[in-house]
Amino acid sequence: MREVVLRIRHHGEPEQTVSAAFPEVTMRSVSSMTGRGDTRRRIIELVGDADSIPEFIEQFRETEPVVEAEPLSALGGERVYVSMTVDVNQWDSISERLSDMGIHHRMGTTISGGWERWTIYLEDPDRLNDIIERIEAWGNDVRLERNVELSQLTMEPQLDASKLLTVLTPRQRDALRAAIESGYYGVDHDTTVEEIAEELDVSRTTAWEHLARAEAKVMEEIGGHLY
Repeated sequence: MREVVLRIRHHGEPEQTVSAAFPEVTMRSVSSMTGRGDTRRRIIELVGDADSIPEFIEQFRETEPVVEAEPLSALGGERVYVSMTVDVNQWDSISERLSDMGIHHRMGTTISGGWERWTIYLEDPDRLNDIIERIEAWGNDVRLERNVELSQLTMEPQLDASKLLTVLTPRQRDALRAAIESGYYGVDHDTTVEEIAEELDVSRTTAWEHLARAEAKVMEEIGGHLY
């Protein structure tokens, strides 16, 4: 069996349109769908710029398939849980499409910058091209990110890079990328935070804050694999 990661731009759906409008906010499903009849309910997690999350929720609430989008945790922070209810008659679900094809997939899909990240499992690797073609035939864009044989994976705890995508905000990722690309973490580096700020077109204080928070989150995740 193979583990395959696909990035899907699900055109025309609220997750895609609102996520694309707020690239600084990452959305993740944290529960399965529940409910009967025409509506289904799910818990989602929003991580990112604290000032953008309330507007993200408001715009998401106003999209046609969404019946309700109500915060379950306090607004004002960089992580908010939301109860989302959708009208299934107006909502096109990648999850249901995969299920209809008999494809197993991992729960906890993340959506950032208009792209959904799906991890699926295939017993027959020859099906992959057909699956991608069928998803694209529904009017979506698909990018293949990962395709590995499960037997090649070790059973040792692995650092899950995808998890970092959910804990780091887009601005924190940009700050960390700029720092790495500039050699900021090199032994003999002479790169300054001011130079990183200039690359990001933000103030020195803002660059330092994004970088410090990104470093703290990355080190916390790595620390869990050191002992």
